[in-house]
Amino acid sequence: MEIKRVNATDLSLPGGHYSHVNVVGDLAFLSGQLPLDKSGKVHADKSFKEQVVQVLDNIDACLRQLNTPRESLVQVRVYVVGMTHWKDFDVIYSNWIGQHRPSRAVVGVSELHFGALLEMEAVAVVTRR
Repeated sequence: MEIKRVNATDLSLPGGHYSHVNVVGDLAFLSGQLPLDKSGKVHADKSFKEQVVQVLDNIDACLRQLNTPRESLVQVRVYVVGMTHWKDFDVIYSNWIGQHRPSRAVVGVSELHFGALLEMEAVAVVTRR
């Protein structure tokens, strides 16, 4: 089966050896998104809330590139430095995702690249081509 590699035009190019998204059949696998803006600037110095908003914006950029809505997300994984942030994350995330409830894991980790406080990856069904 063919793997289509996609980089979102609304994001900076990947800084490592990966693509923003890999699409296989009708499934899209979104790489872990950190709080980086379109220019590639890392926002690890921002508040947890601001980092969450940037990461969710990056997930949206990946989905937009596929012309696929948030409601196509079937699974998300969130890595959070310090589980004390879990409740804050859940509030921001629930406002962003609305009534849709994909499968989810929130995992506490000791550190993330660039000193970020969270990273999020996802799997979605590509609904529009």
